[in-house]
Amino acid sequence: MANDGLSLSGGLMQALKLRMHYQQSRQKVLAENVANADSPGFRPLDLKPPGLDPARAGVTLTQTNAGHMSLTTANGGFDGTGAPRFETTPNGNAVNLEDEMLKVAQNQSDYQLAASLYSKGLGLMKIAIGKGR
Repeated sequence: MANDGLSLSGGLMQALKLRMHYQQSRQKVLAENVANADSPGFRPLDLKPPGLDPARAGVTLTQTNAGHMSLTTANGGFDGTGAPRFETTPNGNAVNLEDEMLKVAQNQSDYQLAASLYSKGLGLMKIAIGKGR
């Protein structure tokens, strides 16, 4: 039993590290978008978030009510067809600074959350092995 808890916490820590690496890489891409806001013909880029395969992660959800969402439906039950913006300047640049800055702020917040969870997880592991006092 104790070994299962350690592997679970190790998997959680790996997932948090992966998430922080993704946020760092995304920050670079978003910064390039902002830096090229006046470059003729530049199209903004974004990174696709790392996927989560619930079956591979050993996560299962039980649907106890027909009204509950499930992971088997597209986008986990959420509608991902938000209105995309197609603003392009006369010189062919498609960077919208407001959208990019919103993405940067959200990305920073997500990174801080993952870093905080990672730090707390390390603290809990230190306590568990008796070196955290």
